[in-house]
Amino acid sequence: MKELPEISIIIPCRNEENYLADCLESVIGSGYPKEKMEILVYDGNSTDQTKQIASEYALKFPYIHVFENSHKTVPYAMNAGIKAAKGEYIVRLDAHSKYPVDYFEKLINWSVKLKADNVGAVWITDVKNKNRKTLSIRSVLTSAVGVGNAFFRTGISEVKEVDTVPFGCYHKSVFEKYGGYNNRLTRNQDIELNKRIKNNGGKIYLIPDINCTYFARETFKGIAHNNYRNGHWNVLTVYITKTFKSLSFRHFIPLALILSLIVPAILAIVWHPYFIGFSLAAMTLYQAFIIIASLRLKSQENSFIYLWWCFIILHFSYGLGSLTGIFRFGKLIS
Repeated sequence: MKELPEISIIIPCRNEENYLADCLESVIGSGYPKEKMEILVYDGNSTDQTKQIASEYALKFPYIHVFENSHKTVPYAMNAGIKAAKGEYIVRLDAHSKYPVDYFEKLINWSVKLKADNVGAVWITDVKNKNRKTLSIRSVLTSAVGVGNAFFRTGISEVKEVDTVPFGCYHKSVFEKYGGYNNRLTRNQDIELNKRIKNNGGKIYLIPDINCTYFARETFKGIAHNNYRNGHWNVLTVYITKTFKSLSFRHFIPLALILSLIVPAILAIVWHPYFIGFSLAAMTLYQAFIIIASLRLKSQENSFIYLWWCFIILHFSYGLGSLTGIFRFGKLIS
């Protein structure tokens, strides 16, 4: 590419005081020409020092601008940022991550080369505080058993057309063609937008030689809370968008696990005791599956027990979140 275009980097954030500075430092340290870059930070009424940190950077660097996002959620921040953006390309970032020096230039080059509607990078999942528990969490979150066929998490060896990528780089015209972010989605807003693009004939590519580092939650409580909300919002996303095409099959596998345990148990109570055998069989198969997966992931830096327990927390919190979403869905449509 002879001349790099202007880009607008949008960073929605809320209560990210432990991560935002590292994120901004990585963006500032990129090799992309600063005269062709603007960074729009949208703070969602943070109750910690996030906005102060962003404002301090804005005082030092004239291409950083900080805005208040009174609605707090990502879709509102992104839609406001897209509207205000001066760049030809929109790059959506996450404050929980940091980015290599060539990140933006590679995204733009591949976007132009592929004539893509969206291109994205492979996540390198990491933890800030490294110990046997956090490294076990990291291992589970990069395992196909943990996250399914989410290629941006597990990695690829060649450029691949996919259904979604983390964050993403879009030509601004994409939002005119396919619409912006759905303001009703507290979660799944990136997935829903990408699926909408795909379902209407757009092209989304994952690039193996571009990566960004995503810092995972480091406690089992944090993993459970985050994935419970993810699972919950899967069902609500279907309700809000009125189509299952807003998500992928992998998003409902944990719900299927929960139902395979609960439904036979209920039938055993109300119909015949032998149905409990189906629940026991499902649990036995599941335990065998994650024990084998944990043994394969076991290394000197992690722990079999932590791996096994993390799989259980990840799958069950996600599945239970979806199950409660079904009950909430029922109330919404009644």
